[in-house]
Amino acid sequence: MLKVENITKYYGDFLAVDNLSFQVKPGEIFGLLGVNGAGKTTTFRMIVGLLKPTSGKITLDDQPIDYNITDQIGFLTEERSLLTKMTVKEQAIYYGTLKGMKENDILTKLDELLKKFKIEEYKEKKIKELSKGNQQKIQFITAILNTPKLLILDEPFSGLDPFNVEMFKNEIKEMANNGSIIIFSSHRMEHVELFCKKLVVLKNGKTVLSGDLKDIKRKFRKKTVEVVGDIDIDKIKKIPGVLSVSLDNLKYQIKITDESISSKVFDVVSQGKNITKFSVEQPSLNEIFIETVGETYDK
Repeated sequence: MLKVENITKYYGDFLAVDNLSFQVKPGEIFGLLGVNGAGKTTTFRMIVGLLKPTSGKITLDDQPIDYNITDQIGFLTEERSLLTKMTVKEQAIYYGTLKGMKENDILTKLDELLKKFKIEEYKEKKIKELSKGNQQKIQFITAILNTPKLLILDEPFSGLDPFNVEMFKNEIKEMANNGSIIIFSSHRMEHVELFCKKLVVLKNGKTVLSGDLKDIKRKFRKKTVEVVGDIDIDKIKKIPGVLSVSLDNLKYQIKITDESISSKVFDVVSQGKNITKFSVEQPSLNEIFIETVGETYDK
């Protein structure tokens, strides 16, 4: 288990991370979110041992994270960290060796992953000769060569088309099913919702939202009623607690302050014609993020 306990990090007088705590169990995919400057990168660097917290502690299986443990960690950074003049094979040997792997084991695992990601023909190619998408595949492969116990993924789908995103998703889920601890960060909230059951949202280094995603959605007051059919929009807008009414892809989106208003909306909608759908939808993580942080998570 990864335990982050009351960590605080100062750069001089600047407070980058303020009393952050969370735990991630084996097999869990945990979301760490925030806009630029929120403290995510500093937190990642403290977790992998590149930075020391000013206070608090971080442990993996009750052991402090130092050079005795870092071989069990994989880290895919948002910025590409590939050595572009190396071939894919040379890059893998370099990173694998840094993780304490033997060359034969590195090459066996590399062949397996290249085949899985359908890029076997690039093994002897230089990194600079690859497309951005294939470079991202190689960066991901080098992050998981050592089958890490703890894997940190910062914007893992950057530069990928939908087909390759699906391949990454499958591999991430497979690693979690095999017991890896995974910390996931992305500005694509639909990806976070797909993977993460628990999350923390940071703003200016402080935790502004944390917990189980289902509980967060249940407690978040704003809801959306989706309706398909002919309804009296003006009458619905006059209902106390209705925030807005819009039409999107033949569906009316009725924003309400909380779920208790839905019965009043239903009373009006039921008087309409050709009603084929009435459902109260939970807010999306993107809506919750904007409401909590006060801005969109757009890089």
